[in-house]
Amino acid sequence: MEAIFIFFVIFPLLSAILVFVDFLMFLFKNKRAFGKKWIKTVDTCVIVGLPLLYLAYDPMKNDCCNESTAFSPEHSLTILVLIGLSVLACLFSIFKEKILSPVVEVLINSVLLIGFILNAIVAIQLKEISIIGCLPISIVFVFQLVKSQNLFLDSNFIQTSEIEKLTNPIEKVAWKILSLEPILKYPVFLILALPIFISIISFLLLFGQKPDSILRVFTDTYKHTFSELDYMCDNVNCGGHFLCSVAARGHSEVVKPIRYGERGGNKIICNRQLLVANAFEELIEEKLPNFHFLVRKNYNKVGNVVHKYYGIFNNKFVADTVYFLMKPLEFIFIITLYTFDRKPENRIARQYLSSKDKQKLKNG
Repeated sequence: MEAIFIFFVIFPLLSAILVFVDFLMFLFKNKRAFGKKWIKTVDTCVIVGLPLLYLAYDPMKNDCCNESTAFSPEHSLTILVLIGLSVLACLFSIFKEKILSPVVEVLINSVLLIGFILNAIVAIQLKEISIIGCLPISIVFVFQLVKSQNLFLDSNFIQTSEIEKLTNPIEKVAWKILSLEPILKYPVFLILALPIFISIISFLLLFGQKPDSILRVFTDTYKHTFSELDYMCDNVNCGGHFLCSVAARGHSEVVKPIRYGERGGNKIICNRQLLVANAFEELIEEKLPNFHFLVRKNYNKVGNVVHKYYGIFNNKFVADTVYFLMKPLEFIFIITLYTFDRKPENRIARQYLSSKDKQKLKNG
């Protein structure tokens, strides 16, 4: 198990760091930091390992209450095929030692550009995660485009005068494209990438994908940059069975309920402890959003366990016990609120109010 973890997790992440080092060396010294064997190993680990690592942890399903996939399950075949072809083109470029036939060179470079652009779109979809995973992949794509250009310049495979003597029109055009200056060559590769892209999309129609699957794979998702289905989560009750919620359902003389509240359109019992806990979370979300994301992500797992065994936690004596166990945390929440919030009691009081009541409070 440890060997698998090292191979599929440590190697790709370590390779990502080495790629950054390599890229900085290339920027300032115009040469790569490692020998050819190391370069091939590092680039391969990044271009293969990082996509596999992400896909291994991606839930591959839309989920309002937990971590949700970045790619629509219904349209995921499209993105997986495009990623797969981009990775294959990149691997082909990593291990080639000399320039190939002109048509193959043009195809590989065009697919590399497709991969680069696709990776940039994925990076925008994933937001913060993109720095760790997508940026090193983009660097490897750039390295391979530069490598193809350098191999062509070093090869002197054919002179400009000899290109006109070629009888095969496709080969002649391919050589002319490869002979262009980079400022003209890469836009041409980009133009040629379009029919290749359309051909792949058309082929995938045979497997149940749709003409707009490349768009909907990003938009038919929840909680990501291009997601358009967030509204479907507006009235979803994700169980709501977290520890303070459970504690508020104990014996009234113990847990001291204050009022009813509203969460996800459902009525819940609120006591001081629950209101304080939610006010604390709101404060953390405002001041430290990244830290709040990590806390909420792990706390949701606790909620799922409670929800799964809610028959036990619904017992009033169990709820009383949870209430007392949560008391030390409640004191910490209170101290934090009174330290970092100018009006802590106002924040506590507005928790779990209905939208109508919140509006009244705001107007009043």
